[in-house]
Amino acid sequence: MATVLLLRHGRTNANATGELAGRLPVELDDTGRGSALRVGERLRKLPLAAVVTSPLIRCRQTLELALPEIVPEVDEGLTECGYGDWEGRPLKELAKEPLWPVVQQHPSAVVFPNGEAMAAMSARAVATVRRWDARVTARHGPDALWLACSHGDVIKAVVADAMGLHLDEFQRLVADPASISVIRYTPMRPFLVRLNDTADLSALVPPKPAEGALPESDAAVGGGAGGGV
Repeated sequence: MATVLLLRHGRTNANATGELAGRLPVELDDTGRGSALRVGERLRKLPLAAVVTSPLIRCRQTLELALPEIVPEVDEGLTECGYGDWEGRPLKELAKEPLWPVVQQHPSAVVFPNGEAMAAMSARAVATVRRWDARVTARHGPDALWLACSHGDVIKAVVADAMGLHLDEFQRLVADPASISVIRYTPMRPFLVRLNDTADLSALVPPKPAEGALPESDAAVGGGAGGGV
């Protein structure tokens, strides 16, 4: 299967002031724009077969700065969790709400007031990533790399699923602004390749097959000189 790079958008004004942006149209601040440019330098080394984004403006701005030559596909399945009445409120104020400790310790039970259930967010995000991964694999082969730009809780939920963690454990994970987490799906199970990464990505470029060599899948079927089972 293909390999997905999960990119969190750059820092926003809401991140800087400690507000829960949710699906509000908050934009990147100066720090976020700078980090988007820097992550672009890392991403341009990679042969990305597809680029997909959340529809929210902070993700689209991140990609416009990072990969200005690419027009990404927009998928609602990558949008931020719907925090409902919590959107736009300061985190220090939300921390006093009775629901806050449940969000931190038992998120699978949380339904935000007039918003989305965290379990529903996780399910649609994982389904979206897996659907795109299967599509990219079918079109570009199992060594393809593709990029999905999304949000912190969404990325953490997808990573938790890949690691076989219950959603109640996903708050242990970190996805900083402009960081990249990498997952390789296989027919048996996913593998977490990188988490919250800000380093060079060139090691992810798949090696070119040696001239005359069989593709890995064909070689496996052939079983080698011994004939195999």
